[in-house]
Amino acid sequence: MTSLTYRDAGVDIDAGDALVDAIKPLAKSTRRRGTMGGLGGFGALFDLKAAGFSDPILVSSTDGVGTKLKLAIDAGNHDHVGVDLVAMCVNDLVVQGGEPLFFLDYYATGKLRVDQARAVVAGIAEGCRQAGCALVGGETAEMPGMYAAEDYDLAGFAVGAAERGNLLPRALVAGDLILGLASTGVHSNGFSLVRRVIDHAGMTLASPAPFAPGVTLGDALLAPTRIYVRALLALHRAGLLKAAAHITGGGLPGNLPRVLPEGLSAVLAAGSWPVPPVFAWLAEAGNVTADEMLRVFNCGVGMAVIIAPGNLVAATAILAAEGEAAPVIGALEAAPGAAGLRIDGLPEGWPRK
Repeated sequence: MTSLTYRDAGVDIDAGDALVDAIKPLAKSTRRRGTMGGLGGFGALFDLKAAGFSDPILVSSTDGVGTKLKLAIDAGNHDHVGVDLVAMCVNDLVVQGGEPLFFLDYYATGKLRVDQARAVVAGIAEGCRQAGCALVGGETAEMPGMYAAEDYDLAGFAVGAAERGNLLPRALVAGDLILGLASTGVHSNGFSLVRRVIDHAGMTLASPAPFAPGVTLGDALLAPTRIYVRALLALHRAGLLKAAAHITGGGLPGNLPRVLPEGLSAVLAAGSWPVPPVFAWLAEAGNVTADEMLRVFNCGVGMAVIIAPGNLVAATAILAAEGEAAPVIGALEAAPGAAGLRIDGLPEGWPRK
């Protein structure tokens, strides 16, 4: 009888070892104050005192990239989904007032392809560098029979910290201003609808993007999610940030009210922020209503920031120094009952469906 091996069953231990060797330099490039040790241990250590905290509250987040992975797999473009993974986690940490400290990832596939996996982890490392956090470990799972040969899945886990007295949101009142930080496009939410729109339009990922001349549809849609950590931390450390909302699934109506107390609502002004042309294309090609667009996509605002009106000049200067144009897109108003949101009119370039 032939002796069976793990490789015969579809799991290649040597490929896993090769991947670990390939990503060690990537992880090392993300080291920051507080990092202890390197890859290869059973657990990762982090020293909060060495990171500069005296009375820290830990803030944690976990997320994935959703069906945007299917576009990456079909397009054969794995360079940016790792950035997406980090962004979805660390952007959620910073709106609580937390500084991202370290990150772990989970990569699961039916058959481990070292080059593909390394490209994904390289994106994760790039996202960690943008966010100022350390990639301290993760898990690579090769599971034949669980995933099709070319498929993989990702999950991310971020831990941050804030001093006890610096958590967000804080002291919101009627009259506070809402600034809109631009998105790069769809980011990492709503891709099940995006994929339906592509099919409905009779297009493929190799088709020219109708909204981005000279770029394929796949590459345009795979633009990575923006990471807003450095800009928001700069604003927070200056004492100017009262609240922030990461605009993900649920769009502006589903996310901005989450940071508001009862008795306050957000009122956004039409035409106050640019809407990337991808959204007009999605609305037109998929016959998607404006209400549905707002409910599913960020529609051009990746992060909403709330400040006191007297701090507008100082806040926009800090954000500009971090590369963020931050137009005023609305304000808070007193309103009875649960927090809500209203958009007056339709912004310039808004989907007209």
